[in-house]
Amino acid sequence: MNLAAQLLSAGEASAPALFHGQSVCRYGELRARVDQCARRLLAGGTSKGERVAIIAESSIFFVVAYLGVIRAGMVAVPIETEASTETRDRIVREAGIRTLMVSRRLSRRLAGWAAQAGLESIDESALEAIDAVGPIDFPEIAPDRDHASLMYTSGSTGVPRAVVITHSNIATNTRDIIEVLGLTASDRVMLVLPLHYCFGLSLLHTHLSVGGSLVIDNRFIFPEHVLQEMVARECTGLAGVPATYQILLRKSRFKTTAFPSLRWLQQAGGKLPNPHIREILEAFPNVRFQLMYGQTEATARLSCMPSERLHDKLGSIGQGLPSTRLEVVRPDGSPVTPGSDEVGEIVAAGGNIAPGYWNDPEETARYFRGGRLHTGDLARVDAEGFIFIVEREREMIKSGGHRVGAKEVEEVIAELPEVVEVAVVGEPHELLGEAIAAFIAPIDGSSLTSDDVREHCRRHLPAFKVPERVVFLPKLPHNANGKVVKSELKKMLA
Repeated sequence: MNLAAQLLSAGEASAPALFHGQSVCRYGELRARVDQCARRLLAGGTSKGERVAIIAESSIFFVVAYLGVIRAGMVAVPIETEASTETRDRIVREAGIRTLMVSRRLSRRLAGWAAQAGLESIDESALEAIDAVGPIDFPEIAPDRDHASLMYTSGSTGVPRAVVITHSNIATNTRDIIEVLGLTASDRVMLVLPLHYCFGLSLLHTHLSVGGSLVIDNRFIFPEHVLQEMVARECTGLAGVPATYQILLRKSRFKTTAFPSLRWLQQAGGKLPNPHIREILEAFPNVRFQLMYGQTEATARLSCMPSERLHDKLGSIGQGLPSTRLEVVRPDGSPVTPGSDEVGEIVAAGGNIAPGYWNDPEETARYFRGGRLHTGDLARVDAEGFIFIVEREREMIKSGGHRVGAKEVEEVIAELPEVVEVAVVGEPHELLGEAIAAFIAPIDGSSLTSDDVREHCRRHLPAFKVPERVVFLPKLPHNANGKVVKSELKKMLA
């Protein structure tokens, strides 16, 4: 079955699907607009399997364009709105894109680039005449083989890669997430994550699939406005990356605001420091806090940490989703010993694992081996099978003969109440190989000093894990998905 048709099949025609500002799009209207978009693409000569770029802020238009491309049997390629011309050119070239769907707000800005790139550009105005195109037969879909999307990785630890995602990949991951989170038609999520990001799209997939709704709000730079909108729209859930919650905890009245309808919080997209997890648990004792772990190569999410086990398994990513087999293995592929301190790599298998990278057999062979995704994340397993990530292999700091996990140092520094965000990286050092450097974004008006930070670390860490350098910044550099870009921090050191 076509994924877009499947996602839109549950909602009652009169039920709200999307809220954006003062606009409300109900399921009946959304289905009609998606079908119309698909007909427009097919009537214009775009064929099944062709890649179609989407450049739009999170909006009702983005949802219509994304689902319309998939409904037409084509492959949606979301591109972040602030991507450089060089990045857009590379994606268009790599993916062989001929058609661009662009929001009204960005249409004029990108018109010259689109023309130079030889793209047919379709904006919101072209889709507003709902009866402009007559009936057209939609192509048949083989869910396991046909591609629904090319999703680019965040690039926070390297060059972004285009991950091939099938209809079946998304359907499997969506079904699993709904099961573990217990989502229903009554759920309404506050969406502050961009829809070009796999986590944001995962929220779209899951809520539409159960007939729920999403409140789209792109104003997270003003977090109080978002909190007010959550209350006004009676949101039952909020999802975010670590930076989302760190900003809410330190720069808003999140912990003291009453949310009468709130029943769950989701966090993925990186490790939220344990001190911040404890703060949220204390502030919202009656709200389920669901920590999840995932990768773009897994269609979004791989595991879930049950909220009832957060207190006794603090720091764990939990266990695999129902259709996902997660293992921690040695270099020879055998599993590490549960309950020991042995560290191995997380590998994953299941229906949500992508076939590989687009037109990149070398990288596909490197990370997708033997039917399993090799995540590059190093972890250990406790006696009950709960997985604890130690570090990403590429972020491990090798200092003076020691291997230091940046996350461990970040966890300790995050205990300081003046710290909004912290990121730890390795800095080239003549004697040590790499020295530890900590970048900190403190709360406004903080008097925190480098000596304070190092003294706190000395009390909780061995000497070789104490940062050599502490750098304070007004805010840390983030990519469009809200993840800290450590490569930018390393450039500052250089």
